[in-house]
Amino acid sequence: QSQLVESGGGLVQPGGSLRLSCAASGFTLDNYAIGWFRQAPGKEREGVSCISSSDGTTHYLDSVKGRFTISRDNAKNTVYLEMNSLKPEDTGVYYCATPQVSGCVGWGVQRPILYGSRWAVVYDYWGQGTQVTVSS
Repeated sequence: QSQLVESGGGLVQPGGSLRLSCAASGFTLDNYAIGWFRQAPGKEREGVSCISSSDGTTHYLDSVKGRFTISRDNAKNTVYLEMNSLKPEDTGVYYCATPQVSGCVGWGVQRPILYGSRWAVVYDYWGQGTQVTVSS
């Protein structure tokens, strides 16, 4: 069974750091773009970042630019999201998923085009997510 599994979340103080992992099982990530998403209570799911498989092009939500870094290690079949200078508004459940193509579908040059439930129409293999809580 093909799936993605997120890990690395936790409770961290404002200004702290976490590194999330997205590991694939049942398939290889080599040819697929991978996106990170988050959902806070009472809010729609939003795209946080994405990395393509073809040339490693990356995309970021405006509010995380300069603080978050997405990367991939195809040898480990894993994509990472390094999160620094965390803020309380970064709190939420973080998910990874793939559009099952090489490019980051739903991302414009500057910011995501899709929003909310529309991400689930395009992206697949959603994991159960990992909770990130930023609080003092």
